[in-house]
Amino acid sequence: MKGTMMQYPLTLPHLLERAGRYFGSVEIVTRMPDKSLHRYTYADFTRRARSLAQALRRAGLKKGDRVGTLMWNHYAHLEAYFGIPVSGGVLHTVNLRLHPNEIAYVINHGGDRFLIVDDVLLPLLEKVTDRIRVERVIVVPLTGQPVPSGYEDYEQFIREPADDFTYPKLDENDALGMCYTSGTTGRPKGVVYSHRAVVLHSFASAMADTLGVSGRDAVLPVVPMFHANAWGLPFTMTMVGAKQVYPGPHLDPVSLLDLMQEEQVTFSAGVPTIWFGIYRELEKRPGHWRLHPKLRTVVGGAAAPEALLRGMDRHGIQVVHAWGMTETTPLGTVSVLKPHLANLTEDEQYAYRTKQGIPVPFVDVRVVNEQGEVPPDGVTMGELQVRGPWIAGAYHDKPNIRDSFTEDGWFRTGDVATIDEEGYVKITDRTKDLIKSGGEWISSVDLENAIMAHPAVEEAAVIGIAHPKWQERPLAVVVKKEGATLTLEELHAFLTPKFAKWWLPDDVVFVAEIPRTSAGKFLKSQLREQFREHFMTKGVNT
Repeated sequence: MKGTMMQYPLTLPHLLERAGRYFGSVEIVTRMPDKSLHRYTYADFTRRARSLAQALRRAGLKKGDRVGTLMWNHYAHLEAYFGIPVSGGVLHTVNLRLHPNEIAYVINHGGDRFLIVDDVLLPLLEKVTDRIRVERVIVVPLTGQPVPSGYEDYEQFIREPADDFTYPKLDENDALGMCYTSGTTGRPKGVVYSHRAVVLHSFASAMADTLGVSGRDAVLPVVPMFHANAWGLPFTMTMVGAKQVYPGPHLDPVSLLDLMQEEQVTFSAGVPTIWFGIYRELEKRPGHWRLHPKLRTVVGGAAAPEALLRGMDRHGIQVVHAWGMTETTPLGTVSVLKPHLANLTEDEQYAYRTKQGIPVPFVDVRVVNEQGEVPPDGVTMGELQVRGPWIAGAYHDKPNIRDSFTEDGWFRTGDVATIDEEGYVKITDRTKDLIKSGGEWISSVDLENAIMAHPAVEEAAVIGIAHPKWQERPLAVVVKKEGATLTLEELHAFLTPKFAKWWLPDDVVFVAEIPRTSAGKFLKSQLREQFREHFMTKGVNT
């Protein structure tokens, strides 16, 4: 016996039309390059997204054609998020923080036929113009200056009204968008998102026990729109009719805090680097900003240390941990406390909040090591593997990449994790960053988070370095706070109550800054190369 429900496709045109029909007066706000504010409504956005779709069709776009975007977070990028997929095209968000060689690679490998670019990013585009194969470049005039000759003006491109635009027939499994990984371990790999995956992901992220985005929120996505769909927030916000607030290119802590205050933001999202900067400003000028009393933020991309969560709590901002990847659209787990865990002590609650959380509905997880699936004891480590309706099952035009997927259909994340009896996942490392010392594993992430709680430490990375006796030993790379002092002995004394002696870093080096990837994560491969002979030449603990 089969159900009697209609076969209704899960595609983006429904969300776009719904937004215009039911949330037409809700604001969408953007901080422009000159720091002025651009304001318009969902009604304006819907009309312009439809005009973009029509203009692309008239320009010859065919179903499945890729349209690249080289853009910051702003209203026109939101129009591209919807206008491109509803035209039958595929939105390809290009990571503007990649090296120009990688930018050229992903544009060509993705097969972009058109490219939409911010005028403030034309200097970057011109570094790759002679290496990319796009037919037309359309420029968004954010600065108000005339678009240079040789390019098309976005405003002129979408000038024709499209009230009677007819959406092409779309299957829910058709490609909606694509995003490339950061490429820190080889060439970036393309992930292609379907309409169905994005719509289901939007429902999941709107749930109260995940991100809880609703029409009562004013949402500021700090996470870039060129990185993993801005964690799906533009789609979710539009589905529920939330006020949308975009920072443009202004991602410094003061600009973000000013914008949060001006627009009374209730929800935000970004990597730990962003929130460390905001926390430092709040500490410098307590009471200076009048933020919304219920402001909450989700942090992902890297583990946030307990010290950050405690610090933000003191300023009335709740930080919620989440985990995901480009390959997971990206929401995989969220660390919202179960009701009965609220009876635990404060320290015990923080121990749960610093984990990456439980899987969201329809995401299956398992942790696997050489012995098989690990027990849910919160201690045994293994590789985190996931599957679900918005989890990638392959990479774009990369048929030979098999080690990322298991024979029984799970995606191998490359993250090392534990899982406890409550189902909370804790990322302990990346497989390539885990430190093996004398046959035993050491989590660099656990050490980093503990070190960053030291009052003299601004930030810290821990890497495994070749050692003549123990195979590898941990080295702490630390940025000290201004005017602070710290010795290895003092660091050991601080860490000893938390870790076994053999976990403690054999040495600490102090640097002015720690290199980062385009997604804001520590670039440990560069640190390992820089310090690869450290223990061999220094001979510590041999």
